[in-house]
Amino acid sequence: MPHLNHIALGSCELTLTLSIIFLAVVYLRGWLHLRSPSLNAVASWRAGSFLLGLFLIWVAVASPIATLDRRMLTVHMLQHLLLMSLAPPLIWLGAPVLPLLHGLPQRLIQQVGPLFHCAPVQRLGKALADPAFCWIAAAVVLVGWHIPAALTLGLRSEGWHLVEHASFLAAGLLFWWPVVQPWPSVSRSTDFSMILYLFFATLPCDVLSGLLVFCDRVVYSVYFSASRPFGLSALEDQQCAGALMWTCVTVVYLIAGAMLTMRLLVPRDSRSDELVLEFARDAVPESDSLSLEVLR
Repeated sequence: MPHLNHIALGSCELTLTLSIIFLAVVYLRGWLHLRSPSLNAVASWRAGSFLLGLFLIWVAVASPIATLDRRMLTVHMLQHLLLMSLAPPLIWLGAPVLPLLHGLPQRLIQQVGPLFHCAPVQRLGKALADPAFCWIAAAVVLVGWHIPAALTLGLRSEGWHLVEHASFLAAGLLFWWPVVQPWPSVSRSTDFSMILYLFFATLPCDVLSGLLVFCDRVVYSVYFSASRPFGLSALEDQQCAGALMWTCVTVVYLIAGAMLTMRLLVPRDSRSDELVLEFARDAVPESDSLSLEVLR
């Protein structure tokens, strides 16, 4: 049975790796298609940001480091941070929609595009992009999966482990959407509410990390029986995991808050979004115009 589990883990990691490589190839194909001597629809640094985000996802779910998450809570916490706090903003900063549209076969875009005209799909998109929903979804996923019973379930079941990873990544993408506001989100001027959005998001993280750091007993008993590298005890591993979460979240949200503050102090060019949309209409083939209008 352990041998079969090892084979299943290996095949799962291979599938995830190939999926990430596929996304990278599709993005680069579309990004290269959008390059021109006179216009640069997606800057080079955005492509680098998107690829770095994909790399961090790979590190979290399919790299050799990921295999240690069942032995160390610190590694498990690192996975959560990569999937929820680091990779999603990098993905959105890569402005992925336009390159991916150009990277996919145009026949596929023509077939899928009309679906986005449906009123239920449009209403669902608006609901998912609402900052209140994004904040609540991220908080629920963060707190829910750190309940001892839920975390133990994810560690003992490969299927639930994948669900755990997917929910952290999805919640992270939702959470960072209103902060980064990637195209084709409805552009709005940055206001103080987004800084409060980030501030209040640190509160669940602070409570959870503080519990792990200052608790004098092991919260997750599943790690009692795990053979941990580096000679750390279960309690020391738990304290390291809490300290990692506390430090990483604080630094990432502080950087994001500082960037939003700078955007408040230095108004953006009012024509920037118009220029992007104008170029998108020209750059996307006529067959894709339906999809572009829906994605706006």
